[in-house]
Amino acid sequence: MNYIKESLSQVLGNDPTRPKKEEQPERLKQIYESKRNKLSKADLMAIEHHSHVWGKWMRRRWITLILINLLFVISYHFDVQLVEGALTASRVIGFHFADLNSALQVMLAYKHVVLNLVIGTATVFVLWLLLGGRTFCSWVCPYHLLSEWAEYLHLWLVKKKVIKNHVFHRKTRAVLYVVFALLALLTGYTVFETVSPTGILSRALIYGPGIALVWVGALLLFEVFVSRRAWCRYVCPIGITYAVVGTLSPVRIEYNAEACHHEGDCRKVCMVPHVLDLTIRGRAHDVTQEVTSDCTRCGMCVDICPTNSLNFKVKGLDRFL
Repeated sequence: MNYIKESLSQVLGNDPTRPKKEEQPERLKQIYESKRNKLSKADLMAIEHHSHVWGKWMRRRWITLILINLLFVISYHFDVQLVEGALTASRVIGFHFADLNSALQVMLAYKHVVLNLVIGTATVFVLWLLLGGRTFCSWVCPYHLLSEWAEYLHLWLVKKKVIKNHVFHRKTRAVLYVVFALLALLTGYTVFETVSPTGILSRALIYGPGIALVWVGALLLFEVFVSRRAWCRYVCPIGITYAVVGTLSPVRIEYNAEACHHEGDCRKVCMVPHVLDLTIRGRAHDVTQEVTSDCTRCGMCVDICPTNSLNFKVKGLDRFL
């Protein structure tokens, strides 16, 4: 499987490629054959790794996300000048940072490129190239955290049969990516930045709340009562931008088919469950396989997997260990 090609295909909304049986290596076929009888939940709990701690990565992620956003707030209110600006564009200890999607919107809208914007974009590109692309979504974006909390309420309401979850086509996000880009180009106005809950929340935290928070509240209500994680899954172009960067990133989640017993808990907690299609019996291309770049590297699947078949990996680092 070509990792970059498969990643870009999934980012654009296509379903994960299903391998033909004759294309799978013999070792993988033997593994599937040896695990024909599905283990019970009790069996899975019995083989759970002793070091497995539920919520380990989630706690690290929440703490990191809150601290990063607090850094902007504290720097502004106490005039520390350590971090200036907001998540969309900032200066950190004198270094310019510009969110890739915001920078693209500005360039298209104003048809002009300034040096600081180029420097800021290059800095952020290298940063998320090293850290995993969509890692931004789950480890930095303030809306992601609120959406995650809204998701818990949504799932509880679904479980109680108060509401039903509505699913939309994943290609909608790619279409809207083009729409927002064209709107910026044709109107000379950064339309997406006006409606982006990421930018709205970041600015509200730093400079104080505004009327735009009503829009963020409406989005959260939609996600609670209508569609799970709707903004991130079907609308936000930021995810596409960073997923493309993530195709070249060394930070990935690696799947091991030999350890997996296909109980499916990882897919239930995943924000982008299509990337874990490979954990379904017969869907892997190889014994070990890297999850595609549309993965947010949130670590929820790593936390919940009872057999440690999913783990973080820094590609190439194993050569030095």
